[in-house]
Amino acid sequence: MKHQEKPTEENRTQWMEFVLVGFADMPRLQWFLFGLFLIIYIIILVSNGTIFLITKMDSALQSPMYYFLANFSFLEICYVSVTLPRMLMNLATQRRTISLIACAIQMYFVLIFASTECSLLTVMAYDRYVAICNPLHYPLVMNHRVCIQLVSVSWIPGIPIQIGQTCQVFSLNFCGSNQIDHFFCDMPPVFKLACGDTFVNEMLLCIVLVFYGMIPLLLIVGSYTKIISTILKLPSATTRAKAFSTCSSHLTVVVLFFGSAIITYLRPSHSGGASKVLSLFYTILIPMLNPMIYTLRNKDVIMALRKLLCI
Repeated sequence: MKHQEKPTEENRTQWMEFVLVGFADMPRLQWFLFGLFLIIYIIILVSNGTIFLITKMDSALQSPMYYFLANFSFLEICYVSVTLPRMLMNLATQRRTISLIACAIQMYFVLIFASTECSLLTVMAYDRYVAICNPLHYPLVMNHRVCIQLVSVSWIPGIPIQIGQTCQVFSLNFCGSNQIDHFFCDMPPVFKLACGDTFVNEMLLCIVLVFYGMIPLLLIVGSYTKIISTILKLPSATTRAKAFSTCSSHLTVVVLFFGSAIITYLRPSHSGGASKVLSLFYTILIPMLNPMIYTLRNKDVIMALRKLLCI
């Protein structure tokens, strides 16, 4: 929260562009970082694109679980494409400036994709809940129409909410330094550049974090509490192991994504170095790991991948 006196009129400058500092404090590693992040970006595009492709093409992967996984993989491609190409360009050219409008657009898409990911992870938890706790009703409850509606609910409500939140942020006056100590236009580092009081904006951010962060997380925890309780009541150890294996991948992704996001946004201090490392984790590393998490223990996906590669 920020309560500083407004600068005098002659000292005030309304910036029309910012500088994304990124990793400028490591000048000797610029080309190494460019190569590393380029490889990561290619891995993310290829791995998530492959999962999206095989879940659409293979007849064995036409269940609701794989429909949600296809949407999740598409979302991950969109998510990283908002931040990584700009970061790669900054590393290659050393021109780190970004216009105010481009910064606002980037922030909006980061927010919309992040909020959609929270919602979609909740929907996937609900799918697992119905499949394990109400297996006889699963085909009826999770029909194709319901799946489309659940994905739509994950995407659509966040669009006007994040438009309003982004407009609120960029209605602030920015003066003094125009250097954003981050590799993309994230809200906390942008708040630091604002003149005057950002209390209202920070309260709106907290409300959105509760709506798109804490509530989905509580729903997921509630779903898995019921799921685990149901699994433990199953008579066969083999059946219990199989039921756990269908949930383990999703649960791992939930822990990684929500854990890193909560640490990032709920820390009392938003120091640049720590924020950048944590943001790298949930904006880049997790989208790279997700395809491996979902395929390593999934025999159906591995078989579909072998068919696609003719192995």
